[in-house]
Amino acid sequence: MNTNILKSPVNPASVATNPRKLAVALLMASVAGLLVLADSLMNEWAESHVLAAWLALWLVGVVALLALRGVTRFMAQQLMGKLDAMAARSASRRADARLWAMAKADPRLMADLQVAMSRQAPEAGSLPVKNLEQLSERRAARIVHSRLYYI
Repeated sequence: MNTNILKSPVNPASVATNPRKLAVALLMASVAGLLVLADSLMNEWAESHVLAAWLALWLVGVVALLALRGVTRFMAQQLMGKLDAMAARSASRRADARLWAMAKADPRLMADLQVAMSRQAPEAGSLPVKNLEQLSERRAARIVHSRLYYI
């Protein structure tokens, strides 16, 4: 096992959710696209005015960097926020499914979930169920849904 990874001072979670790298990539792609567009528009004129075309391309690049910096940073923050929320929802669903599978297999865990459920106030819209197995499954599902499993 490589121990250099464990000794790294960089937190992998903070690196993965940092929108700065995405903002830089979006900014560079936008500026490159604008430079290609400006070059294609000035192509005929640049044949006779090489120095002026070179200066115009530099001006387009600098103005694009200044104008698009805030926009790409905002877009990157929004995109990373949505991706982080999507990953959190996915992890929560996986954890709920794992807990539910463990509760079905382990009667002690199911009993703990039922005790936790009995502490919770009963829902107003729930219908009475005669079958004990269906009742315990509904209780465990509500616990998983309410995140009341501090075991």
